[in-house]
Amino acid sequence: MLPMRFSTLVLLGAWLPLEAMSARPFVTDDARLTTQGSCQLETWVRSYKDSHEVWALPACNPTGNLEFTVGGGRARNSGEHGTSDFVFQLKTLFRPLSTNGWGWGLGVGTVRHPEISPGPNLLGNTYAYVPMSFSFQDDRVVVHANVGWLKERTTHRNNATWGLGAEFQTAQRVMLIAEAFGDHRHNPYAQIGGRLAIVPNRVQVDLTVGQQMAGPSNTRWISMGLRFTPDELF
Repeated sequence: MLPMRFSTLVLLGAWLPLEAMSARPFVTDDARLTTQGSCQLETWVRSYKDSHEVWALPACNPTGNLEFTVGGGRARNSGEHGTSDFVFQLKTLFRPLSTNGWGWGLGVGTVRHPEISPGPNLLGNTYAYVPMSFSFQDDRVVVHANVGWLKERTTHRNNATWGLGAEFQTAQRVMLIAEAFGDHRHNPYAQIGGRLAIVPNRVQVDLTVGQQMAGPSNTRWISMGLRFTPDELF
């Protein structure tokens, strides 16, 4: 069975959320979409004391206000076989975030765990959430908040999920981030770190460290990621 820390991180939003949008390294999503007529690729590795994960989440926005994400991750514990997870998500905005303004939208999706819950049912845990974002000081400070719901396939339990994060521009190409997220059944998680724009609006790298609050030391992680956002593909 997957460690609780891994499954919780997956379910809370490894889907997703620099410059035009806040995505990596946040778990809390934002009220912005991938560039219209293009796609983006987010990929990262997250390492714990006795396990690690590798993720890749491509997302596309062909029409302008509907972003779809199809991707997945692979987790492996020391001395054990790995497990795979697949994410399918749609996201739209009712009010796009503007400079010194605010925005909100809706995301829905499913997370599939084939090794944990095999069978003919293609759907796994289902979820929905409302991303909200608030811009201050000409986008030098942006705050993101999520409230959501998740239905566990195996237990049929309904979970309330939440996330709160902020990004702070400290230099032209550098952002610092701080975030907390969780659900109503477990202690929350928190992470801090930063992102660097290698090519502004195109390529960014990030690094964060985090841990479950009041949790054991083996819930501590370090994460490194890469995000690529080409200007136009369609």
